[in-house]
Amino acid sequence: MEVLKLRRADLKRCAELERVLFPGDDPWSWEAFASELDQGHYYVGAYLDGRLIGYAGLAVVGSAPHAEAEVHTIGVEPGHQGTGVGKALLRALLARADEQRATTFLEVRTDNETAIAMYRKHGFEIVGLRKRYYQPSGADAHTMRRPAAGTETGE
Repeated sequence: MEVLKLRRADLKRCAELERVLFPGDDPWSWEAFASELDQGHYYVGAYLDGRLIGYAGLAVVGSAPHAEAEVHTIGVEPGHQGTGVGKALLRALLARADEQRATTFLEVRTDNETAIAMYRKHGFEIVGLRKRYYQPSGADAHTMRRPAAGTETGE
């Protein structure tokens, strides 16, 4: 498996995976992914034998020492979950955030214990709760934060 910059040609596949991964909420469309790329956000894909099996995106605003990053999405094809793909995608996003010395934030469903554990292993802590964050399901989300690399509380 390789983690590479996401190819525009793979946005249709991203939208297909969104519908599988997030059926009870509002899955992103091809247009939503295209808009993220057009805005210059950092997106990577996990490719196995040239086929997209996962994707992840990050936005960074500001500059050090006040830069902030937000993980917009991480998705992994169901048949490849639990094999390290999500971890590899997250590490690629965090490397980009670390280059900018950005504090990184994300939202995660409160019932997604697997993802929460992965984020904690990568230095995130829960800092807030967003009631009914995911729509239309109404699921709650934790807001998690990872300090900027090189800070007293960062890596």
